[in-house]
Amino acid sequence: MTLYYSLVFALLVAEMLLFAGLIIPLPHVLKRRLFTFISESPLVAKVQYGLKITFIFILILFVDSVNRVYRVQVELAQAKQSPAGAAAVAGHERSEVQARKFYSQRNMYLCGFTLFLSLILNRTYIMILETLRLEEKIRRLEGDPKAQGKDSARLDSIGNANEIGQLKNELKKKDANAEALQRQIEGLQREYGAMGDRVSAQDSVPKKDR
Repeated sequence: MTLYYSLVFALLVAEMLLFAGLIIPLPHVLKRRLFTFISESPLVAKVQYGLKITFIFILILFVDSVNRVYRVQVELAQAKQSPAGAAAVAGHERSEVQARKFYSQRNMYLCGFTLFLSLILNRTYIMILETLRLEEKIRRLEGDPKAQGKDSARLDSIGNANEIGQLKNELKKKDANAEALQRQIEGLQREYGAMGDRVSAQDSVPKKDR
């Protein structure tokens, strides 16, 4: 296994351990503090950014491995259809082609499972965070004094991050539309003022000069 596929395998093992850590039952207070730290830590944010770039390279490796598997399949089919028939794919050549097929399929499954598990981890993290936020709301509605702390408020703000981001985007679009409309109004006002100046200038010219 080459170095980059070894790194992909190490990342897959790390994802499996992280997924196991996410689904381990923990006390509510500990889980709340843990997810609050993960969501607000700048170091974790940098790691997530680096992983996004890494997954792009893994996606390229996945596409390359799929292409290699397809080419090996085509090579085997052509060899079987050749006049030599079974002799073309027998012995050493057959073993070599089968080995290439095995390695290509292994790399394809390795990259594919790594990408798929990254999507599962992201979705699981979002679902757990939303569950914690809803549990905090229920505790506050039931009058639990422990649900009124800073961690609860920070968790609510994290849980509403997507909604706030969408609202900010809509607000930016409305601001841009308002600025464009303001520029149009200013342009119309300038044209109206220039037209008024021309009309007043024409009215001020004596009739004999007209």
